Amino acid sequence: MSFGGQPAASSPPPTGQPAHGQPRQTYGLPPAPVYGQPPAPVYGQPPQPVHGQPPAPAHGQPAAPAHGQPAPVASGAGIPALPMPVKKGRTVSIWVFGVLGFAMLALIAYFAVFLGTGASVVGLLLAFVPLGIVLFGVHLIDRWEPEPRSLVIFALAWGGVAAVGIALLFDLLIRLAAGRPDAFFSAVVQAPIIEEAGKGLGVLLIFVIARRAFDGPVDGVVYGALAGAGFAFTENIQYFGQSLITGGAGELTITFVLRGLMSPFAHAMFTALTGFALGLAARRGAAVASALGTGTLGLLGAIALHAFWNGSSLLGDFFTLYLTAQIPLFAGFIIAIVALRRAEARLTQRRLDDYATAGWFTSEEVVMLATPAGRRAGLRWARGLRGDRRTLMRSFIKDATALAAVRQRAITGHDAYAASDEQALLLRTRATRAQLLAY
Repeated sequence: MSFGGQPAASSPPPTGQPAHGQPRQTYGLPPAPVYGQPPAPVYGQPPQPVHGQPPAPAHGQPAAPAHGQPAPVASGAGIPALPMPVKKGRTVSIWVFGVLGFAMLALIAYFAVFLGTGASVVGLLLAFVPLGIVLFGVHLIDRWEPEPRSLVIFALAWGGVAAVGIALLFDLLIRLAAGRPDAFFSAVVQAPIIEEAGKGLGVLLIFVIARRAFDGPVDGVVYGALAGAGFAFTENIQYFGQSLITGGAGELTITFVLRGLMSPFAHAMFTALTGFALGLAARRGAAVASALGTGTLGLLGAIALHAFWNGSSLLGDFFTLYLTAQIPLFAGFIIAIVALRRAEARLTQRRLDDYATAGWFTSEEVVMLATPAGRRAGLRWARGLRGDRRTLMRSFIKDATALAAVRQRAITGHDAYAASDEQALLLRTRATRAQLLAY
């Protein structure tokens, strides 16, 4: 691997590209700075100094610099900040979080009245166990291109507060209109439809107000799983508290094992289907109206999966159906997630290859930034630098991955902020590279 914004001077230019020393531009990308010369402005920004580019290490070991040692970074030089979200999006987020806050107060009152303080506290503490299991799983899925923390919190809060409130409201309306439904109807018809619609609405809101952070199927799976995890957390508080009240510690233990340990991913898995469908719409740059159609197909899949899961728990021997139906279903979900992660990595590499062709990265850097093995090698190398520069390397990897996602959004032609995001990320990756290579 080699660091730097240009291939080495001895490398022959790619077919159809100008000779070395001439600015190159490919697929509408801004020209990369020519080695040793001040770079041309990027989207109207003032030029930045270019430092020497030593080759990056092989297998995590430092390599000898190319074209001499890199110049030190000027004191006070920092990494440019990313552009802030548009004001409209921030305003909508504030209002939505405010509504969620009031809904949470209503849920607290609901639990205090119908379960009592003691049972609610016990249920709350036990509900953190399956929530922690699911969040760890979502973290593993989301490691390639982590989602913004604010949206992670929003998805959890929507599932745990708004979606639960929607489910309780419809349950109350159904009881007032038709009386208490039987167990089978409630589990196989009512719950899947109302609960998945409520959770899916939160994922759709993220799609609408945060398109810059909703790039593809993996993002959709993450947001859907988080909404499902939040819903399961609040629902588990109720189930655990009711079990303690009606059957004491024995029934509570059984409920905790069945819901908290044997099937903690159920709700996350259901709503991930809705998120996956919306992620496909985001990947192709679909407008909201078109995404609604695609998202509806995912919602129908989530409802069907939820109904099958609940129905298999009610019909026949639970443990037999759990082993023969639910575990294979979960295994298939894991395989699908692994396949999606690999596809995301391949797409990242293709989009960074565009920048490599234009001279912003070397091909070796693309391998380092867009493959799991390359990232591990880069982090090992950064750890051996003066002061342990793994934090800078992580920032370099994160920004390059975001740059690839911006490039994909620009290709679809449905992102008004792609140019400004690309400009900021190119400046950040260049500044981070300089800091990595500074004395």
